[in-house]
Amino acid sequence: MDFKSLASLYRDELLDNVLPFWLNNSIDREMGGYFTCLLRDGKVFDTDKFIWLQGRQVWMFSMLFNKLERKQEWLECAIHGGEFLKKHGHDGNFNWYFSLARDGRPLVEPYNIFSYTFAAMAFGQLSLATGKQEYADIARKTFDLILSRAANPKDRWNKAYPGTRNLKNFALPMILCNLSLEIEQLIDREFLEKTIETCIHEVMDIFYRPELGLIVENVTEDGALSDTFDGRLFNPGHALEAMWFIMDLGKRMNRPELITKANEIALRTIEYGWDREFGGILYFMDRLGYPPQQLEWDQKLWWVHIETLITLLKGYLLTGTANNLEWFDILHDYTWDHFKDREHGEWFGYLNRRGEVLLPLKGGKWKGCFHVPRGLYQCWQILEKLA
Repeated sequence: MDFKSLASLYRDELLDNVLPFWLNNSIDREMGGYFTCLLRDGKVFDTDKFIWLQGRQVWMFSMLFNKLERKQEWLECAIHGGEFLKKHGHDGNFNWYFSLARDGRPLVEPYNIFSYTFAAMAFGQLSLATGKQEYADIARKTFDLILSRAANPKDRWNKAYPGTRNLKNFALPMILCNLSLEIEQLIDREFLEKTIETCIHEVMDIFYRPELGLIVENVTEDGALSDTFDGRLFNPGHALEAMWFIMDLGKRMNRPELITKANEIALRTIEYGWDREFGGILYFMDRLGYPPQQLEWDQKLWWVHIETLITLLKGYLLTGTANNLEWFDILHDYTWDHFKDREHGEWFGYLNRRGEVLLPLKGGKWKGCFHVPRGLYQCWQILEKLA
């Protein structure tokens, strides 16, 4: 495998194709923040602003400014979104709304914990980029609120009837694995290490089920499997993304055995989630093979494939497992053949099971300036090391 050529491919796609798409089309210079609902050619088709996508874009351009190149255009883009979020994104006590109207008026209450996690990530990186204590304080206060809601992430907006079927969800511990490293400069070292250990325990001891060889999305409060729609739910993309977070933590904590285990789980997951009829990774599965409740279960999504590319490369870099490269080769071809738009910038997000474009949008309520550029950056950096 020609790592040097691959590194150039990922670098050029990021710098020459994907980032210019967002810089040229997403910045709302009149009202602040970013448009994320963009058609194939970048035209805006809806002006609502979703907090977690606003935060992700602030994070993206702050991170690239901090780690790649101190480009003024990137910093200005990040500050533009950060100031909009600071002014409009929360209720005054850093409870972050889910969505806003174009002018910043709140549309949906702060029920979604991922509005909080991506705000914390955004302001953590923005504080590093600017040196502003105000941004660091926002990140830290938001992180404290996230931890305070860990047992009930939806807080008073939780629709579940209390006491009948209390399930714990995988998504928050998974995100905290990444978030804790993202804002480690703002957290007391002892507290940080305690938080990291808790996250590792949740992911690898509670949601990873050795009897299945898989990570499940939901378990009961006491950590048991649940034979219900939610309890049987398997999301290959979540598990695969989480494994590169765990590898990063294993490296940070100097625990090679954790990295090896994460890589083994990742390989098992891609084997299990691969669509042997049409190629690509299925979006949702039922661990017992029953029909999933999600009607979009058989779609192929951009983030699932891009995050898996990171995991396979990172696993190979850290463990040298040959199977990682074999799978990377297969997945790289599928991803670049199906998701890359060869006429316009950025990548498609949603394919049907056969790999045909289902929605031609480049951004919407769930897809923004995050997984594609982060994945290209991560893969480029790892491929440079391998080269």
